[in-house]
Amino acid sequence: MDKKYGVYICTGCGIGDALNIDALCATAKKARKEAKTHPFLCGKDGVEMLKKDIADGVNTLVIAGCSRRVNFDIFRFDGCIVDRVNLREQVVWSHPKDDPSAEIKNTQMLAEDYLRMGMVRVEKVTLPEPYKLENFTRKILVIGGGITGISAALDAAKVGYDVTIVEKGDKLGGYAAKVRKQLPVGQPYTSLMNPVVADKIREVESISNITVRTGTMVARIAGQPGDFTVTLKKPGEAIEFDVPFPLPPEMKVDADGKELDKDKLNEAYQEFNKGKNDILTLDPNGEKFGAVILAAGWRPYQPQEGEFAHLGYGAIADVVTNHEFEQIAAKGKIVRPSDGKEVQSVVFVQSPGGLDDDRDFDYTGSVTSLVALKQAKYVREDNADGKAYIIYQHMKTPGLQELFYKSLQQDPGIFMTKGQVAQVSQSGSELVVEASNTLLGENIKIKADMVVLGTGMVPATVDDPVINLAYRQGPGFRDNAIFNGYADSNFICFPYETQRTGVYAAGCIRRGLTIEESMEDASGAALKAIQCLESANRGVAVHPRSGDMTFPDFFFQRCTQCKRCTEECPFGALDDDEKGTPKPNPTRCRRCGTCMGACPERIIGFADYNIDSIGSMVKAIEVPSTDDYDEPPLRILGLVCENDAYPAIDVAGLNRLQFSADVRFIPVRCLGSVNVIWIKEALSKGMDGVFCLGCKHGDDYQCHFVKGSELASIRMRKIGEALASLALEVERVAQFEIAIDEYDKVPLIINDFVKLIEDIGPNPLKGF
Repeated sequence: MDKKYGVYICTGCGIGDALNIDALCATAKKARKEAKTHPFLCGKDGVEMLKKDIADGVNTLVIAGCSRRVNFDIFRFDGCIVDRVNLREQVVWSHPKDDPSAEIKNTQMLAEDYLRMGMVRVEKVTLPEPYKLENFTRKILVIGGGITGISAALDAAKVGYDVTIVEKGDKLGGYAAKVRKQLPVGQPYTSLMNPVVADKIREVESISNITVRTGTMVARIAGQPGDFTVTLKKPGEAIEFDVPFPLPPEMKVDADGKELDKDKLNEAYQEFNKGKNDILTLDPNGEKFGAVILAAGWRPYQPQEGEFAHLGYGAIADVVTNHEFEQIAAKGKIVRPSDGKEVQSVVFVQSPGGLDDDRDFDYTGSVTSLVALKQAKYVREDNADGKAYIIYQHMKTPGLQELFYKSLQQDPGIFMTKGQVAQVSQSGSELVVEASNTLLGENIKIKADMVVLGTGMVPATVDDPVINLAYRQGPGFRDNAIFNGYADSNFICFPYETQRTGVYAAGCIRRGLTIEESMEDASGAALKAIQCLESANRGVAVHPRSGDMTFPDFFFQRCTQCKRCTEECPFGALDDDEKGTPKPNPTRCRRCGTCMGACPERIIGFADYNIDSIGSMVKAIEVPSTDDYDEPPLRILGLVCENDAYPAIDVAGLNRLQFSADVRFIPVRCLGSVNVIWIKEALSKGMDGVFCLGCKHGDDYQCHFVKGSELASIRMRKIGEALASLALEVERVAQFEIAIDEYDKVPLIINDFVKLIEDIGPNPLKGF
């Protein structure tokens, strides 16, 4: 597009009182752009002024005023490039007004730098165009025919989408069809209810746009959202693809013939398929789907031999898991496995005890607390004189289920206490449970007919990728160990989304849930799948940059086939050919820019976010030297994540928290998109320091793009070589973590880094 520029400076919200607006207009004029001012650009008159200029041909606007995080709907103009320069939150609200008599006008210099950065950015970006699929389908595949899959299929079908349910068993229902009762779902939350799954199955059978495929599994999923090609098979059926899938038998074992664990298996798969494009070819007989809902469910945790020996499991027949107890209860009156005698008393043990007295069983949560309460209710329903004892470390009853918990507290036959179970032994026909550290303040012994261990619910993806993706990154999800086998991609920010765009997890595949919670979860996943389909059809990103029309563009002539972009993409958006050249799948892409940050040749970019646009913003920052001042102020670059760090800085400004005016912020899509060339250019230009500020990573990560912040930290550690080539101290570059709500830490982080740079001294390259 031929660009016609317009620069607009708002003087409202204290901007005109704190800054020299004439000087800002002069800054624009030096860049050969005419600036207009208005007291309230977001008001009716201000917007009308902008629309009039657009009608007269202006199509590239630089709007200097409030943060781009507010009024974004007001300043959105179709067919125009718009850049927002943050003069309010990050200049006048977070820095003092300049002293008219001072030689150095720090706040004014900050505002002028930001204006220059905004003006140069719009020169370097273009208006994005949507990526449209040629073969688009709205069909939804649901993997798993339990209560979650059934509920998701019903929700999607009722709003007009064609759905296929794939269930490896011979009938629908899953575990929900095997339970005796469900938890209460309505007032007064005191009585258990009959399972609803049979009614749900009948409803599925009555809806014409739901296809049910029982006795069927997913052999392979290839393609991308809106255009997946899915190969289905019968359990045990061998299907030969162009390359044996997922691995030849000999590669599934180590040198001693021992089966590889899941991490080693995934590594072997990646190594086996390195450079092989055959595995990514489409199956001509495959079925087409646009999105996938993964509702494959869970399996009961099966203790290993001797794992809970102190609790008697495996040695005493009447010590069972909660799953085994449910199966007994579903058959009728509860009887002991050892002799078939009806039980009078049952002890429910909710933690393994031993040395880890504060630890619950693996793969447990609120659902196992609620199951213990439900099963205690069974004991009381079966026998008016029955007794149930629940010994727990953590009793979790979220939401209105607290009322169910309280109703059982009032039951004279149900006893609950926090405690550590030390031992379960057998004395004649009775079991003896010994517990310490109880709420009673003393050790206790309980005689009972049975003991039930509150073991957890293991997601299906722990042992099997289930979805069997024909992706360069392997058949399952990345770094399953971090997620403990669950299929979620971001526990904090984005429920239902997996690490593979277009595949949405629901139910116990992503965390332990009750039947009632799984049904609700299914609705969320169905809505996400629908959002994915409609976004892909419009050529925009699904999440988390919902509506983003950009996608990565590659200048393949300079590609060295290093595969860093392919390997570092958190979402498996890139495949590669036999030479290692990246093969983009635009609708898989979440627009984080991690590939752009990874590329050493800098050949990857987006229409409105690329190496040149950010690099030019860095170069637009004026770096004062001794030619200008006897003691020139420092210049420090802050590359800040737009998801957590940038809003935290905005909120700091909103609360009038002040920090050094020596720092210039450039928002980036994700710290994973930061290319080290920006840091090197900043230091080469004479800037005194650079820091990256972004989301937390690790086991409790908050990164919107899962791995970006972690990748940035790895790159920061490697930047020492670049600094050494410039004869600069390693301490001039740092990375800091911040959560979106930790705005009060912003001044401390920034000012401490500025103080560190002051102690190190000015960049020796300044002025060259």
